[in-house]
Amino acid sequence: MIGRRLSADELRAVLDDPTTVDTLLYGDLDDEDAEMPDPELDLNKSWHGLHYLLTGAAWEIGDGAGAAILGGEEIGEDGGYGPTRLLDAETVRMISTALDTLDVDTLRARFDVNAMMADDIYPNLWDRSAGDFDSVFAPAFTDLCRFYRMAAAHGQAVLLAIT
Repeated sequence: MIGRRLSADELRAVLDDPTTVDTLLYGDLDDEDAEMPDPELDLNKSWHGLHYLLTGAAWEIGDGAGAAILGGEEIGEDGGYGPTRLLDAETVRMISTALDTLDVDTLRARFDVNAMMADDIYPNLWDRSAGDFDSVFAPAFTDLCRFYRMAAAHGQAVLLAIT
């Protein structure tokens, strides 16, 4: 999963022409020599597990922090796990505020490998130890909070894509 904060001009471009989403996230796909821009948020394969830790559910979105990974309005083409999603600046502020009420210890207490396996949380390869939490989810949560905090501080909208 990747995320990108949008400037006001980029948001206008996306709203005017949703095909600009792919260029913003992936660069010029028609130029074989072009490189994909570095995402401002890259949760790699931790996205589904982190969503589960935030919500207690596999796919339900919910309010606040529950919208941080799967929330937003669909826009653009399907990138593998559905279309890219756009979260407006107000939603970004609400998510950031909700994430600030959580901490790593709260999520660690919710980490239950057996429950995650039973709910088929992607990628369903957990090593059945607390090591996954400390090496994968704690840093991913920190990155997610930082991303939303920066976007909220600058009044930015956000694009999210799971590829």
